[in-house]
Amino acid sequence: MDAGGVFAVANPRGSGVFGRAWHEAGRQATKPNTWKDFIACAEWLVKAGWTRPGRIAIWGGSAGGILVGRAMTERPDLFGRAMTERPDLFGAVVASVGALDMVRAELTPNGVPNIPEFGTRTHEAGFRALLAMSTYHQIRDGVAYPAVLLTHGVNDPRVEVWHSTKTAARLLAASLSGKPVLLRLDYEAGHGVGSTKRQTFDEVADVFAFALWQLGMPAYQPKAAGRR
Repeated sequence: MDAGGVFAVANPRGSGVFGRAWHEAGRQATKPNTWKDFIACAEWLVKAGWTRPGRIAIWGGSAGGILVGRAMTERPDLFGRAMTERPDLFGAVVASVGALDMVRAELTPNGVPNIPEFGTRTHEAGFRALLAMSTYHQIRDGVAYPAVLLTHGVNDPRVEVWHSTKTAARLLAASLSGKPVLLRLDYEAGHGVGSTKRQTFDEVADVFAFALWQLGMPAYQPKAAGRR
């Protein structure tokens, strides 16, 4: 905010902030409501004059990786049409220890405890729900995706680091925008629990510097070659 930006917090369906019914409306087969609500929040910020398309950075962590990843890969434009070849509502996307491949997540040590929340791939309805919320599987070739920063602790026991590494590789291969896809790995961290203050502050600084760079804040732009 001191740098001239606006900070907004969304509580879409699937969160617990408004009670059990609100949570139930964004889990398993109803999970798409989560990113639909999130996109609606972003569009409202545009319509209310707080920002404009391409000047919004979104950030989610852990299961919030589902939220920001699917908001990036599927959104209507401001007039309600299907996603165009350039999903330009968002200028930057950050997923921290994000759950990005939900089809394979069940096979990890922490996957089974999450079945009640996300569902299981062992039957068709569950598989379809997981596929719908899986960012990795929704990335399309030839789309101009926004700039993306994926941060992860290599020793993460809750969301394995390959969620971020394989998604970074897929985005690099698929996107036509030419915007950066960056992977920030901390080899001495996990899911964030147990990180030192220095580790936490360093990561947050990188996240905000990335967002302000991609949103065009003058103080965060690279200096022209040969100039001091």
